[in-house]
Formats: sequence, structure tokens, C-alpha cells
Amino acid sequence: MQLGPKQFSPLYPIIDLTVFHGPLEPLLVTLTRAGVNLIQLRGKSVSSKSLFNQCTQLVSLAQSRSLRVIVNDRVDLAWLSGADGVHLGQDDLPCEEARKMLGDDATIGLSTHNLEQARAAENSPADYVAIGPVFPTQSKANPDPIVSSRELQAIRKSVTKPLIAIGGITTKNVLPLFDLGVDSVAVIRDVILAPDIFRQATSFMELALKVKPWHRFSRTDSIDRPLISPNLNAPGSK
Repeated sequence: MQLGPKQFSPLYPIIDLTVFHGPLEPLLVTLTRAGVNLIQLRGKSVSSKSLFNQCTQLVSLAQSRSLRVIVNDRVDLAWLSGADGVHLGQDDLPCEEARKMLGDDATIGLSTHNLEQARAAENSPADYVAIGPVFPTQSKANPDPIVSSRELQAIRKSVTKPLIAIGGITTKNVLPLFDLGVDSVAVIRDVILAPDIFRQATSFMELALKVKPWHRFSRTDSIDRPLISPNLNAPGSK
């Protein structure tokens, strides 16, 4: 099923160049087969030149596969490479300035770590709000405090934009997030380092289907439902 230009598949893989060193084309083919329509390129410790080259290659490979490419942090490289958008952190360029540079058609995401930041993102030009970490994560040396299940429920009630959970998410702990009403989950290790990437990505899709149709997540019908599991803070690996 084809998704609209700013709809999100329930799995949002992040290709982190510090942990993924394989060829990009087979990875994109596999993720597309699994139904993914949005990927993020992350390279915090990679040189600007190398990251630009990887961005350009990824954009070229994704164009024929209905995949949108989002660049982590770097608005300049997103613009230069022709990527579909950028994912911004709290200390990155403001969303308003990124929108001026990339235009109305670009997809802009904003990382948030608490209710106050999520509400601010709701009123910003961002297209989606990322919230996390929802579990312990290995992807940051000094991660923000874990977002509790209670705070996540409050954020879901306050945010009408697509809500993307991030941090330590695996197939073993994702179901309560979908049940809560999270639109998508951003995952690094549990997908791109899986022995069988297609099977793992498909598993995320199937788990989302247990809660609601993945191509059209409602952001109201499960807000007041209890979580399937009360423990949203079990160990994981983003």
C-alpha cells in the first residue's frame, strides 16, 4: 500500500554509520520489501565529506524505491544532497530556519525528551515529534532521562502530530508503544544489525498490525487505553 508523502510506516529505521558498515543498496531493497517508507541517515562521528557522499548515494538509491531519506542534524547536507528532510535535536538549527532552507515539502522531525519539549514541537513547523529515550539506549554516550510510561501517555494526549518513539526499542518491547498510540518507532540496532533484516523489519510491521492498521494510525482511539505491559523501561538496544 502506498503512503502519502508525510505518512509514516510504523518502522523508521536509522542507518547509523558508526554501527552499520555494509553496502547501502541491499539494505534499502530489504527495507522497502518490508514496507518501510522512511529512513534516517545518522553519522555523528563521520566527516562532513564522507557523510555528504553517503547522503548523495542514499538519496540516489532511494528515489526509485519510494523511500524518503532524512538526514540527522545536518540541514546543510540534507539540502545539498537533495534528501527529503532533516531530523533535528534540541540544540540543532531551529525548525523555523530549517523550513526556510528546505521548503514546505521537506519532512522535518524534532527530537523531544519531555512533555514541555513535545508541546513546543507541536507548535513548531516540525512534521513529526520524536520522543525518547523510552528505554535504555546504547546509541548515545550521555542519553537524556528515560521517558516514563505516564509521561508518554501525557505526551500522546497533547501531541496531534505523528509521534515517533525512540531509544532502546526492540521487537520484544515495542507492542505497548503501539498500543499507546505511537505512530512509528525509530530503531537502529534491532533492525540494521539483525541477522535477518527483512524478518526483523517485518516483525515490527506485524506487531503494529496487532494494534491498528499500520498505514493509517489513529492518534485518538487508544489514548486512554491501558498499556499492554506496565513496564516500558525494560532494557533494550536502540
